[in-house]
Amino acid sequence: MNAKTRGSCNCGTVTFQIHTVLNDVYICHCSICRKSTGSGGIAVCVVPNTQFEWLTGQNDIKTWYKPGHDWETTFCTYCGSPLPGKNDDNSTYIPASLLDTNTEALAVKKHIFTCSKAPWEVIPDNDGAE
Repeated sequence: MNAKTRGSCNCGTVTFQIHTVLNDVYICHCSICRKSTGSGGIAVCVVPNTQFEWLTGQNDIKTWYKPGHDWETTFCTYCGSPLPGKNDDNSTYIPASLLDTNTEALAVKKHIFTCSKAPWEVIPDNDGAE
């Protein structure tokens, strides 16, 4: 399988490429991710910074940082799609829904921050909840 995976925002202005095989999806249910996506959480893949590359639209990305937290979110200034962002100093998180190619091997590995999940969100007992 080709290890290069491409992704894009909803309008296609921002595009990126990942230079490694993706398998694991983490679903974050924290209140910040819920509010930034308007849903029950966000499904992401995490890759080393060295394996991630912006292709187009870097000038069309906005970053929002929540004061008092070590967290930020990025989004397309045109369509508002959440975009890849800083996971920590060494890695980037990529919203799984933005991936356009090589998604066949993706599977949920773990649900995280389930203690702050929305009350209407149901996570199966055997689905890697943390």
